[in-house]
Amino acid sequence: MGEVAAKRRVGVTARRSMPKLDRFKLHSAQRLRAAMTDEERILWRHLWRIPVEGTHFRRQASVGVYFPDFISHRLKLIIEVDGAHHSFDDQLRHDERRTKWFESQGYRVIRFWNHEIKNELDSVLDTIYAAVEERKSHLRLRDGAEGIGG
Repeated sequence: MGEVAAKRRVGVTARRSMPKLDRFKLHSAQRLRAAMTDEERILWRHLWRIPVEGTHFRRQASVGVYFPDFISHRLKLIIEVDGAHHSFDDQLRHDERRTKWFESQGYRVIRFWNHEIKNELDSVLDTIYAAVEERKSHLRLRDGAEGIGG
C-alpha cells in the first residue's frame, strides 16, 4: 500500500474512533466549508494577506456548538459575513445570542454585510487589520511582553 493510501486509511480509522458528537461537528464543518458564499470566498482569499504575525484564520471551525465564518483562535477574533437573511428578527436574535456566547468565551466578534465585502473591501480589510492589532495588544497586556508578536 502506498504512503498516501496508508495515511488516508489512518485518517478514516481515526475519524471512526471519534465520539459521535465530534464526528457530527467535523462533518458539519466540512459541509459548511464547501458551501461558502461568494462574499466569504472573496474575504477568505484576502485574510491570509494580512501582514501581521499570528493572524492564522480558519474557516467554519467548531467553537462550542457554533461554526463562525472565520476565526483566529490565537487572537480570539471571529469574523462573520452576513447576508440579507440576517436582517430578519429571528436571525438577529440568533446572531445576538451567538455573539454574546462568543464574547463570554473571550472572543471579539466583528460582522460585515455581504454588500460591504463586495463594495467596500478595502474598508473591511482595514477594519479587520485594526481588530487584529487591537487583539494583539490586548493579548500582550494580558500575557505580558511575551504575548503575540512581543
